[in-house]
Amino acid sequence: MSGVATSWGKAAPYLRSILRIVMGFLFMQHGCEKLFGFLPGHGQFHLISSAHLFTLHPGLAGILEFGGGLLILLGLFTRPVAFILSGEMAFAYFMVHIHGGLWPLVNYGGMAVAFCFVFLYLSAAGGGPWGIDSLRGRK
Repeated sequence: MSGVATSWGKAAPYLRSILRIVMGFLFMQHGCEKLFGFLPGHGQFHLISSAHLFTLHPGLAGILEFGGGLLILLGLFTRPVAFILSGEMAFAYFMVHIHGGLWPLVNYGGMAVAFCFVFLYLSAAGGGPWGIDSLRGRK
């Protein structure tokens, strides 16, 4: 059993890179929806005007989600970007979702909670070996 555990343990950094890439890709879609009206999910966001671009929601949230998601996907500045995005998702949960009830299943905040904790993990663990940070010598 320890041989399997050892072999599987060696895959952990590469699986962390895959987790980072998938989460970055998923997160970018939320930004695309807010900024460009592309891939509309819930129909609640439309292409925003430049007047609303730097308002907290959907402008700043869209910028963080699209730009931050792209940086996470590429593995560039992974730790600080993941930390900021984790905070954004905690903020989103307590400012938006919590009004729909306490439980994430009820208030549709499950993805915000998942993003929050995955990004918190990546901010501590790093993005893994498959990313620009690792090419630049950042661990």
